[in-house]
Order: sequence, then structure tokens, then C-alpha cells
Amino acid sequence: MTNSSITFIGGGNMARSLIAGLIRQGVAPAQVHVAEPVAELRSQLTADFGVNTYASASDAAAQGQVWLLAVKPQVLRDVCASLEDIAAAKAPLVVSIAAGITSAQLVRWLGGSPAVVRAMPNTPALLGAGVTGLFATAGVSDAQRQQADTLLASAGRTVWIDDEARMDAVTAVSGSGPAYVFLLAEAMEAAARAQGLAPDAARVLVVQTLLGASRMLDESGDAPAELRRRVTSPNGTTQAAIESFQADGFEAIVARAIEAATRRGQALSAAND
Repeated sequence: MTNSSITFIGGGNMARSLIAGLIRQGVAPAQVHVAEPVAELRSQLTADFGVNTYASASDAAAQGQVWLLAVKPQVLRDVCASLEDIAAAKAPLVVSIAAGITSAQLVRWLGGSPAVVRAMPNTPALLGAGVTGLFATAGVSDAQRQQADTLLASAGRTVWIDDEARMDAVTAVSGSGPAYVFLLAEAMEAAARAQGLAPDAARVLVVQTLLGASRMLDESGDAPAELRRRVTSPNGTTQAAIESFQADGFEAIVARAIEAATRRGQALSAAND
């Protein structure tokens, strides 16, 4: 990526996190171009990172060999239409982080541009701790695939998906997943307070428990079921809680939630076609 000019179409939080990651990796700010219609956000991007900013998407797109589309799904079709002629002339690598928008839609909206990567990062990318699912069309070369991987790896880990139909599941699991953890934390804090713990103590206990458990999942290499087994003593407090969860259908609740999110991603694609 240090030898490529990169254009971000949209300068919101996710774009900012990727820009920060690229600069940490050694990409020169002069190689980064950002289209952002809000003047205040353009000023912040220039002040914080020293990158080039533009009010017009076409002006920014003309500068980059790699385009990162970071606008809302409902406006992406119009944005792509405005870039169709430039895409035909430059044949850029196009990376989209718009939820529910398929690679076929992007190729069509850009006038047949073949090199498209669909990506789904999640909000921990703002801390450099995210994960991104990636799918590449057949027109993406090995070098371009590496460019896309390097771009998204600036904000965390990457996972490549061979079947684009599974990208809605990626969105449901990891794209939406942080909110599930926040909901669990919210419920655990409320339950801790109900048991008489002070709010400050409840928050520290919950946050550090989730953080520590996540590190164990990441660093131990063991399956979640095995880690759970190790901390669940027969007839102990943990077993009592787990049995209560399962009696209320915890696994089925999670499965239905992820299925609902997957269906919503599919509906977004149809609604924006």
C-alpha cells in the first residue's frame, strides 16, 4: 500500500480508523485522498492526518488507484453512478464496506468495473482491534487482493470468504456482533446492581470479565466449549448460571438473532438494487 494512492469516498469514523492505521503502517498522508461533503469533517481529517480532502467524490476518485467506498448503503448507487466514467478510465481496485450491497451491484453501478472487493469491518476497528470479512470478485488480481487485505488489516484481523452469499452471515456475526456483547454487558451490569453491587464496582467487574474472557478465547487456542467446561465446576455457581441460561433457550436465542440479522442484510441488498 505504500506505493499506491488511496481514495476514501466518505470520511466518517470507519474511514478515519483505516486512515490512521495506514499512516501507522507507513503510508504517506500525501497518498491518501478523502471525499467528504461536510466541510468540518474535511478540516478535521486534514488537521489530524495531513491527508488530501475534497468536497467532490469524483475529484477524489481521480487521484486514487484504490477506492474505499465508505458511504451509507442507501446512497451508494448514486455515488457509484457519479464515478462510472472515472472507473472506466482508471480501472481502480474498488473496496466497499457498505452492508448488504453485493459485488454484482457494485460492478453494475460502476459500469462493469471488474475489480471489486466487498468488505465488512466492525466497530472495534476504531481501536485497531476489529475484524473484517472480505470477498473478492474474479476480476481481482492476487496483487489487488493483497492490497485490500493490507488496507483492512490496518484496523484489525481479516477473514476471506469464498462464497459471497455468506457475507450476510459475516455481517450478522461480526459486523453487528459488538452490539450483542454490549447488550450482554448492559444486562450483566443491571443484574450486578440488583444483587447489591455499587454501579462503579459492577461496571469494572463486568468489563474486565468480558475483556479477560475475550483474551482467553484469542490466546488459548481452545474452543469456547472447552474453556467453558474448565470454569464450570460440578454443582457450583457457574453451573447454576449456565443451566439457567440454557433453560431459557440461550443458544436458540442467539441463533435466531443472527438469523434475523442475516435476513436484514439480504433485505438491504434487495432494497438498494
